[in-house]
Amino acid sequence: MKLTKVLAITALGVTIVSCNNTNQVKTKTSLDTYLDTVSYALGLNTGVRMSTDEAAKELDLDLYIQGYSEARDSSNVTLIDRKDAEQIIGSYFQKLRMDQMKKREEEMKKKAAEQYKDYKKENEQFLVDNKTKEGVKTTASGLQYIVIKEGSGESPKTSDRVKVDYHGTVIDGTKFDSTMEPKKDPIVFGVTQVIKGWTEGLQLMKPGAKYKFFIPQELAYGYQQRSAVIKPFSTLIFDVELLEIVSNQPAQTGQTHTKGDGHGH
Repeated sequence: MKLTKVLAITALGVTIVSCNNTNQVKTKTSLDTYLDTVSYALGLNTGVRMSTDEAAKELDLDLYIQGYSEARDSSNVTLIDRKDAEQIIGSYFQKLRMDQMKKREEEMKKKAAEQYKDYKKENEQFLVDNKTKEGVKTTASGLQYIVIKEGSGESPKTSDRVKVDYHGTVIDGTKFDSTMEPKKDPIVFGVTQVIKGWTEGLQLMKPGAKYKFFIPQELAYGYQQRSAVIKPFSTLIFDVELLEIVSNQPAQTGQTHTKGDGHGH
């Protein structure tokens, strides 16, 4: 819920009660004027909204009414400073949004783990077997790679942009993107503008190097499905040639996976 909406509902919420000096609620049994009807309708409408909102259900109604009552007299605010109220509300709903996002993410992850459990197991086993093969090196994060050809010079930093050629497949050899087959122009992007496996792997290379990356799902897209080929929990395999470091050069446009299914965001 946006803060502006929350504040609007809170403003309307003051109409759900009429408070006397002792903060006791007066209950009326009739609507004698048009303003009475509007007041009651606003309160009823706000009450309905608040009764269906999870955040509003958690509110302490007594303190809610107390805050409204004290705000009518600027000299009678007892518990917090008036100027801090909006920041407190904003922080609360920001935390609530983050908690809700985390909950949805966990639910989606759990659903994907059940639906793709066999595929996940197959990809995990691939990495276990691959790790023992000749020439395969494994970093602390779990990234596996083979040095096909070493380059020279300095490795790229996280602040750099790089120009590369690459060919990407999943573990059964199905291609999802490539600048090599068929040949396309090399692609330019920022070292940190890609999945974690690429960011780490590029910093191992030097210009002119050719590596093969085996990127576990934890360093790729995890439980997310990125395409018909890149399913949840996919290990991604890349042949990568680091052509050059091109710091401060704008990224090329029109490339399929600059922000997409391969090495991208």
